[in-house]
Amino acid sequence: MADDEIGLVLFDLGGVLMQVSRVAEMARQTGIDSEEEVWTRWLGCEWVRRFERGRCSVEEFAHGIVADWGLDTSPATFIDSFSRWPDGLYPGAAELVGEVHALTSVGCLSNSNALHWSEQVAWGMAAWFDHVFLSHEMGLIKPDPEVFHHVADVVGLEPGRITFLDDNRLNVDAATKAGFTAHHVRGVEEARDALVEHGLLD
Repeated sequence: MADDEIGLVLFDLGGVLMQVSRVAEMARQTGIDSEEEVWTRWLGCEWVRRFERGRCSVEEFAHGIVADWGLDTSPATFIDSFSRWPDGLYPGAAELVGEVHALTSVGCLSNSNALHWSEQVAWGMAAWFDHVFLSHEMGLIKPDPEVFHHVADVVGLEPGRITFLDDNRLNVDAATKAGFTAHHVRGVEEARDALVEHGLLD
């Protein structure tokens, strides 16, 4: 196998294979201008980082988010909304992963939590991948460089042989710095286009 041959295609879940439709509510409640700004603040929020590394309970997370973000809602109401952020798979998601899997190993790398992942397992997503990397199970989170080093070590590949697809620019930039070939994509069609451009798919 050539040193530069793709050894693993690594998919983010939310925003790439799975729809996340309720972030707009956070933008409205906080007065933030765009969903991209919400995601930037979300990735840097200490309560998010704790919860999605498995370091606090859902109740602690909810109280922390409501206070930190100044939300005009109760923690229980926030959790009810947050539990429904994953809004189903994008059309063609399973087919794309299967098509790639016929050519090389596939995995997912997701900032996730037990609340969301239990629903995604019910959708059958876990069975799609050779490697499943979830922040709440690893105790590591994107865009921290340690998570990308960990993935490369576990799969036993040089970082340059890992192709990573994510919808958040911060995560893509961090993966690139770690040596991955990373693409900023939103949804299945953009993911497919990136893999065609990369030479994996026709």
